[in-house]
Amino acid sequence: MPLSASPVIRRVRLGAELRRLRHRESLTLEQVCGRLGWASTSKLSRIELGQSRPDLADVLDLLDVYAVPPGQREALIVIARDAATGRGWSKALGEMGERQRAYAELEAGVARLVEYQPAVVPGLLQTPAYARLRVTAGALLDDEVDVEADVRARLARQEVLRRADPPDYTALLDERACDRGGTPVEVWREQLRHLVALADRPNVTVRLVARDAAPHGGIHPLTGFSHYAFPDPADPRTVLVETLTSDLRLVTDTEVTRYERLVEWLLAVALPADETAELLARWAEQPVVPRPRAAPDVPNGR
Repeated sequence: MPLSASPVIRRVRLGAELRRLRHRESLTLEQVCGRLGWASTSKLSRIELGQSRPDLADVLDLLDVYAVPPGQREALIVIARDAATGRGWSKALGEMGERQRAYAELEAGVARLVEYQPAVVPGLLQTPAYARLRVTAGALLDDEVDVEADVRARLARQEVLRRADPPDYTALLDERACDRGGTPVEVWREQLRHLVALADRPNVTVRLVARDAAPHGGIHPLTGFSHYAFPDPADPRTVLVETLTSDLRLVTDTEVTRYERLVEWLLAVALPADETAELLARWAEQPVVPRPRAAPDVPNGR
């Protein structure tokens, strides 16, 4: 059962709203915490930065301090309840690790999601066999990775594309992301066919960015990234930038707007969806020329 809103984004939204209210009242962190009897300012700081799951009672106390009028108060309480989602959310995510959980929380309430990948197929589009290869490669650098649990987490996240109210999902894949490389032939073929099948869904678009494509100004993204937009326009548009060990979450208008511009440039040079599907289907059936054994794939968090 999908959640009505992304908890992590509602925390960011709530924190920003509470910070604005505090500034409106010309109060410092120390003054607010003093009035509430909180031992230190770190608690309020973390709430305002969206870094902790807020306690609804604490939010109500803050709204009292800021003398928030009834209409605005009720709206903020709804946001606070979404932000404080805990036990039910954990049950929905099951045994997901921290990194998979971060993706899932963002995907939970997303309305539009655009992902760019330069080297691998995104997690939401991976077959179980392909996902297992990706996770196994990642385990070469982190021996604490539970391969099977991580694979199950990726498959669970994919349900977002099949829910009753699925997001509008677009995958922009560099052509290299669909190269076979060291992937076993049948796993590779299955993955390509899976991409073609998913692209037939009305809410899923898959487009290839050719090797010789030249986005505006010759700018090529160096890392994979995902852009999230939510049904409530007041919820912050978010970009998640993937790195080897963790992911960077960007929410400021300046940062997000730059990535939105980059998405526009990539869309302008990417192959149309129908041509992409035809090309992937053709690749899946073409003969494979034996090649020397390849080095292990670069680990990937998705």
